[in-house]
Amino acid sequence: MYIGNHLSTTKGYAAMGKMAVELGANTFAFFTRNPRGGKAKEMIPSDVEGMLDITRERQFGTLVAHAPYTMNLCAAKEDIRQFSRDMIADDLKRMEYTPGNYYNFHPGSHVGQGAEEGIRLIAETLNEVLTPDMTTTVMLETMAGKGTEVGRSFQELRAIIDRVELSEKLGICLDTCHIWDGGYDIVNHLDEVLEEFDAVIGLERLRAVHFNDSMNERGAHKDRHARIGEGHIGLEGMKRVATHPLLAGKPFILETPNDDEGYKREIALVRSWTE
Repeated sequence: MYIGNHLSTTKGYAAMGKMAVELGANTFAFFTRNPRGGKAKEMIPSDVEGMLDITRERQFGTLVAHAPYTMNLCAAKEDIRQFSRDMIADDLKRMEYTPGNYYNFHPGSHVGQGAEEGIRLIAETLNEVLTPDMTTTVMLETMAGKGTEVGRSFQELRAIIDRVELSEKLGICLDTCHIWDGGYDIVNHLDEVLEEFDAVIGLERLRAVHFNDSMNERGAHKDRHARIGEGHIGLEGMKRVATHPLLAGKPFILETPNDDEGYKREIALVRSWTE
């Protein structure tokens, strides 16, 4: 079982590796730059190598980098799209300091242009920034369908993939809170949801799980994360996801509203389900 949480890059990459070990994690997520802005810290190769030494020694699972929330590849305004294109292009260069890991992003919000146009714009940028020699897998995240979010259904994500030339570089990050809020019943019909995912996208593209309970009823399209067992998915529902054989070996990333001690408890809880 590969389980961890979002960690801060403020003290550097090696510090993230040490913190992950302290929390009992064997994978983790991190933002490539300021999640609410766009500024990125300078990469220090020796610091990154310090983290990689820890992850190799401890046999960590694949790490999950996360793009900033300000990135919107299908924004209505060209200047925002250009800002976003520049960010993802730079992020993918930076990801090569940690080769072979995942880069996750929210597909974007079409802001009234319509989902079809949003899908076209997202794929257009991916065709510009993906390269044959990159070692990173870029993951589209399943979304709750809040506002004009693209990626609210498996079909919308498939439509993006179908328009990308180097689609072998693409995967999916399945967020349990998001798909629940998006209307998928993972509590009572988890097998059927995964069967639909396989039929529409293909389970081979499901690379990672954002493991969050939800404050909302199914289909609310709101995206508000809850601690494990404290939301509408519930403890048993979350346990079924974590122990499902089709999801074995994927990195599970907690994005629950917690402090370090809370994450430590949740990591131990989830790990206990598979031991």
